[in-house]
Amino acid sequence: MSIDNLKSQIPAYAKDIKLNLSSLAGDETLDPQKHWGTFVASALATRNSEVIEAVMADARAHLSEQALESAKTAAALMAMNNIYYRYVHLASNKEYGTMPAKLRMNALANPGVEKVDFELWSLAVSAINGCGMCIDAHEAELKKAGMSAGDIQTAVRIASTVHAVAAVLDGEKALVGEIAQAA
Repeated sequence: MSIDNLKSQIPAYAKDIKLNLSSLAGDETLDPQKHWGTFVASALATRNSEVIEAVMADARAHLSEQALESAKTAAALMAMNNIYYRYVHLASNKEYGTMPAKLRMNALANPGVEKVDFELWSLAVSAINGCGMCIDAHEAELKKAGMSAGDIQTAVRIASTVHAVAAVLDGEKALVGEIAQAA
């Protein structure tokens, strides 16, 4: 499956999502590694097997095995960190913010690709997972590395669209199950 196949599964009511996916798949704002790594990390964050399969099929042509592994690592680490740091940020007891996390996250220091790429992928996943503390931290690192607001926005647009595709497909599956149960 590819992104083109994925687009064919998006129903008419989600035409805007389909058009955004099409336009972002061909967008050249980011270099190919940043672009496709953002797609991969975002797809993994959705946990939707169809989205992951389609994105991986297209991304493999643009990413080295190391970059692919690093994008997957960004998604995995943010799955953990976004929960932990969102809790720290939202908890009324601010003592948690003074405590060490005591969670292994060595890949942040040595991600296997340029740090800026890993930070961008981590930001995209953090946007999907809704961790404001992580979004702020990754965005600050990206700005420090010289990344423009426009480039950062492109990554978040990719993340939001990939997430929306997964939500639509999951919703459609639920509707089919509901209709089958009603019959």
